[in-house]
Amino acid sequence: MRRLVAFIVAVLIALPAVAQESVSSHGLSICGDLKYPPDFQHFDYVNPAAPKGGTMRLGVVGTTFDSFNPFIVRGTPAANSAALWDSLMTPALDEANTEYGLIAERVEIAKDRSWVTYHLRKEARFHDGSPITPDDVIWTFETLRQKGQPFYRAYYADVKSVEKVGENGVKFTLASTDNRELPQIIGQMRILPKAWWEKREFDKTSLEPPLGSGPYKVESVDPGRSVTYRRVDDYWGKDLPVNRGRHNMDLLVYDYYRDQTVALEAFKAGRYDFRVESSSKDWATGYDGPALREKLIVKEEIPDENPDGMQGFGYNTRKPIFQDPRVRKALAYAFDFEWSNEHLFYGAYSRTRSYFENSPFAATGLPKGEELEILEKFRGKIPDEVFTTEYNPPKYDGSGNIRAGLREALKLLREAGWEIKNQRLVNASGQPFEFEILLSSAQFERIVLPFVENLKRLGITARVRTVDTAQYQRRMDSFDFDMTVVLFPQSLHPGNEQREFWSSAKADEEGSRNLIGIRDPVVDELVEMIIASPDCDRLVARVRALDRVLQFGYYVIPNWHTRVTRIAYWSKFRRPETNPKYGIALDAWWLDPKKEQVVEQRKGEVLKQ
Repeated sequence: MRRLVAFIVAVLIALPAVAQESVSSHGLSICGDLKYPPDFQHFDYVNPAAPKGGTMRLGVVGTTFDSFNPFIVRGTPAANSAALWDSLMTPALDEANTEYGLIAERVEIAKDRSWVTYHLRKEARFHDGSPITPDDVIWTFETLRQKGQPFYRAYYADVKSVEKVGENGVKFTLASTDNRELPQIIGQMRILPKAWWEKREFDKTSLEPPLGSGPYKVESVDPGRSVTYRRVDDYWGKDLPVNRGRHNMDLLVYDYYRDQTVALEAFKAGRYDFRVESSSKDWATGYDGPALREKLIVKEEIPDENPDGMQGFGYNTRKPIFQDPRVRKALAYAFDFEWSNEHLFYGAYSRTRSYFENSPFAATGLPKGEELEILEKFRGKIPDEVFTTEYNPPKYDGSGNIRAGLREALKLLREAGWEIKNQRLVNASGQPFEFEILLSSAQFERIVLPFVENLKRLGITARVRTVDTAQYQRRMDSFDFDMTVVLFPQSLHPGNEQREFWSSAKADEEGSRNLIGIRDPVVDELVEMIIASPDCDRLVARVRALDRVLQFGYYVIPNWHTRVTRIAYWSKFRRPETNPKYGIALDAWWLDPKKEQVVEQRKGEVLKQ
């Protein structure tokens, strides 16, 4: 008996230690503490008393859509279709690298980060009233990894297993305890109804309205023209703190337009209500008219503190003519950003130089400290310039005189085996240097054509081809291009997505985001070091090291960026006084019925002028 009592006491003493092996919370933060406490009532950038009702129409530039499944490679999904399903967790737009519980009431993480468990809310429901269960979470995870877009396999690569625990928990066992970002990535997963999808082919396109769980469901579809979503009156999560003051419109209507020019004219004519402007020329000159002068249309520039990432003219290094970095470096001298900014962009932009632009992760100056220590391990495998030179793209004075730069380009091209003969650049076999620049928007043609003319001065023939959105996406998925405008957006915490952008394993995987086709063991190793960063300080050094190696790989001709988001809208809407640092929070806006009446009455009068 004494032995039995001693055993029971020992077990009871051990239990608190076991319980302390994990931490449970209402939210997740990669770096630092959570801003919002467990009993918070709403986000600071919403109006919890915002009225519900009304319609917001938005414009989408694209020829068509053929699917409500945004998770697969096939097809073109309808605008905002991913929002039909809730996710386990949801971000706060005024706080970096954090998430709060949505479907998951709380999240539990092992102190050694070997597993994470999401405890689901019992009240979480799909639109047919059926509960969201651990089986739905497990099925969604496995289906996305097997049949979803390639980036899911990269994102979830470090998940060893997933299982149901208890009545309403889902436990993910992780293959690596160093992947600090992975619990948040899993938390971003939108949960699909297993019972509904098992009766359908997940990897096939379909315009059948799916069974969702989010604040909106499909109201109507006009294929290729518009899609309408209706707010769900009995939405299960409408009173959660993360949703209070959001999702205020009864109807969200997305109208499709073939190109930006038509879309802008439709907005000015009052055909839709809200627009994010990407063209500096249109922003400067395209909105002028009686509606703007009468303040029926409002133009605003909203400060944007998100990292800008990299946009540029990207080389497809799978093509033989772009495999020599000297060639890639040479062609950058033919793009005169300073002239373009003055004559085409109305001085609206700054030149991009980093793959992590406008963030602490951008590599500047020369490497030092831990970053230098990291790069030293790869000396001889990476360009010597990494250690001796700060990367900057070619810079001109804006006059259009780029002869000095073109001379430098020709020098590099000769070193790479190209010579000018009969005003054409040819290689040793007499093959001319020719390639195609593929675009999805006619607006880019005015920017690319001066670049093409400068390339002609080097004896290079570059043809510009603009195709519709669907064809462009198909060609991107199959890497069927020579050069195109690439965009690598970056988060506030670079991590697992870097595999999808740069890793050798993704270079030939159809639909991956490694559009450039990078196959570099050094880049692969740096990516894995980033994912395994033990803390945020070391993450900075590792990302900067990757940035520097990418910069001196000359994989893109960097474009430009701006630190504001340009928005225009008809003045019948109201929004909270506080705008979040990391987004517009359009779902926190609401319609002012009195203002709507005035705007609609005046709109007809003004547009006749």
